[in-house]
Amino acid sequence: MENPPLRLKVWGDFACFTRPEMKVERVSYDVMTPSAARGILEAIYWKPQFLWRIRRIHVLKPIRRFSILRTEVKSKAVVSSAKKGDRYFVNDDHTQRHTLALRDVAYLIEADVHLHPNYAGDANNNEVKHRDQFRRRVAKGQSFHRPYLGCREFVAHFGEPDGTETPPEELAGREEPLGRMLFDIAYTGKGKKRGEGTPRFFSATLADGILHVPAHLYDEVQP
Repeated sequence: MENPPLRLKVWGDFACFTRPEMKVERVSYDVMTPSAARGILEAIYWKPQFLWRIRRIHVLKPIRRFSILRTEVKSKAVVSSAKKGDRYFVNDDHTQRHTLALRDVAYLIEADVHLHPNYAGDANNNEVKHRDQFRRRVAKGQSFHRPYLGCREFVAHFGEPDGTETPPEELAGREEPLGRMLFDIAYTGKGKKRGEGTPRFFSATLADGILHVPAHLYDEVQP
């Protein structure tokens, strides 16, 4: 029998899930992306023996936007240059960039634990064990590192849902196409560089405040 999805409530003051077509001036999607949701789950609990598969992402608060102007560096310091004694001066390599982000956000993530086939012979690798461990860590507020909402400075709070989570009235009965959304990165192991991958996109739609992630997409990027 298929287990019901694990559910996690996350919220924060700010969030930015940048659209990939916006290269310089960041513009956020109206909802958290599947890859961002997976990053939050992995921050709380992750083992190489399993993979997270996102089913649905529920928007729990009205979509509100705000704009900020931030000073950012245009490049990053290179370790090899530092070893040679070269110096990196931030004041000579910064610029101001505009960001259209989200404020006062809350989401409900529904996800599955998918056992990795490479660990099929491991007797200690079972779905029930991982699900229970995840629940315990959520109940205690434990995480490997602080989860964030798109940008590291936009920290995420998390906890167990209480069953009263519903989408805001303004999203009820509405279907909003979001365009192409990053689903995940497919790593084939055949790239020229270690860790090289290919981005995979899908046509996303926010229906009644819920983003449904097609299950078949995982067959293209995960074992």
